[in-house]
Amino acid sequence: MSHRPFPGRRSVLRGSLAASAALSLPTALGAAPAFARSGRPNARWGVQTGDVTHDSGLVWVRSDRPARMIVETSATESFRDPRRWPGPLLGSGTDFTGTTLLRGLPPGEQIHYRVLLADPDDPRRTGEPVTGTFRTASVRRQGGVRFVWSGDLAGQGWGINPELGGYRIYDAMAALDPDFFLCSGDNIYADGPITGTVALPDGRTWRNITTEEKAKVAETLAEFRGNFRYNLLDENLRAFNARVPSIVQWDDHEVTNNWYPGEILTDTRYTEKRVDVLASRARQAFSEYFPISTLRRPDGRVYRVQRHGPLLDVFVLDMRTYRDANSPGDQPTDAQGILGREQLEWLKRELSRSRAVWKVIASDMPIGLVVPDGQNIEAVAQGDPGKPLGRELQIAELLRFVKHRRITGTVWLTADVHHTSAQHYQPTRAAFTDFEPFWEFVSGPLNAGAFPANALDGTFGPERVFVKAPATANVSPAGGYQFFGEVDIDGDSGELTVRLREQDGTVLFTKVLQPGLVGQ
Repeated sequence: MSHRPFPGRRSVLRGSLAASAALSLPTALGAAPAFARSGRPNARWGVQTGDVTHDSGLVWVRSDRPARMIVETSATESFRDPRRWPGPLLGSGTDFTGTTLLRGLPPGEQIHYRVLLADPDDPRRTGEPVTGTFRTASVRRQGGVRFVWSGDLAGQGWGINPELGGYRIYDAMAALDPDFFLCSGDNIYADGPITGTVALPDGRTWRNITTEEKAKVAETLAEFRGNFRYNLLDENLRAFNARVPSIVQWDDHEVTNNWYPGEILTDTRYTEKRVDVLASRARQAFSEYFPISTLRRPDGRVYRVQRHGPLLDVFVLDMRTYRDANSPGDQPTDAQGILGREQLEWLKRELSRSRAVWKVIASDMPIGLVVPDGQNIEAVAQGDPGKPLGRELQIAELLRFVKHRRITGTVWLTADVHHTSAQHYQPTRAAFTDFEPFWEFVSGPLNAGAFPANALDGTFGPERVFVKAPATANVSPAGGYQFFGEVDIDGDSGELTVRLREQDGTVLFTKVLQPGLVGQ
């Protein structure tokens, strides 16, 4: 924690806050807190925050019935002289979820908040408050920035296993006291039913918590909503949400495996074959269960830039909504590509405007790893090490733009492939050479099946400097291979340190990057 000169700012999080967050939430499937006031609104799904800037933050909650959301904030855990923020009326139209925007907050400070749910007919009748905290971004470099990232939760049938402690990886991430968590997609596996038990190769039995909505693939809006609620049954995740803000993006499993716009499914598990219909329902549930302000705008877009003071801008991509159909990826010209023209132009424009020392590109899919979809290609790289083709054309255009505009400090972070690795991209090794060297770091899964390392595509000259992956496919979390990454930016030197970590926090690989340099 040496990058923080004021130890008092974070010390409360390691003790009393964690305890209060755990006590204020249920510990059993479907159970209300023991101290819940009978007949009053109950926030047993916890609280979470997002879109945190230097002076604002978005607070989320879900009620178990119609209720008025109220947020109180304070500089202290005792909530002396709290400030009150009236929120929306929570009803069935949003599955009883809602957010309240807090404005005018002090920069670089710990904000304590509590959410109260009031009876719409009698505002004096409120449920037990649920507390949380978050730290606003600093407007100065002093103190630095630390965040963690990963993706892929409850995949391949591996859900919440109480015998193994549930989603334990969130405890390890929380122990680093990050400023925020970047989730790189696959927050749910809407296409992955969860059964009560799964036989493991060694003869043991994996035991899942199960729900009705997770018993089949999600097709209705209610089933998509139920997928998001399923993860919130885990107390590790709820406690994490109460103390670490999130930056969330989506990928395919929020809808169905390897989907693209316009696709008609042949999967016999689905009665609704139109992916566009499923995606619309999934997007609504996604917008209800995460505090993301851009999803509430008329264009309802996932891609956005999250600014975190002078040291860091995070560019959150959406490689799912605007892509062309999966194909062998050998087209000589760019159509929609992987980003779509509008998003690509937005990204170039925002990168050129950024004055942050580091510009993290949060990519829901890797750039140089070949991710197949049967005989087609699911990600960017299509396995041909020659000149850019298909979706590679948009990435080549972006890399060329970054070079010629002299944009420094770009780092790519991703998940998706269910192993962890570090790739260095170098034009002297590449077929396409009009770019500056850069790094791509891969992490995940959070709690899903682990898979062998994907093949590299030589178009942009990647060299795999580190990898940890199983030799066989779909290794359960009981077998290890669950990963997250940490990024630590020093406020004085501006150095960016990436650490790839295992589920328990063990460091597997470390890379230190210097600010303002190319060719690292």
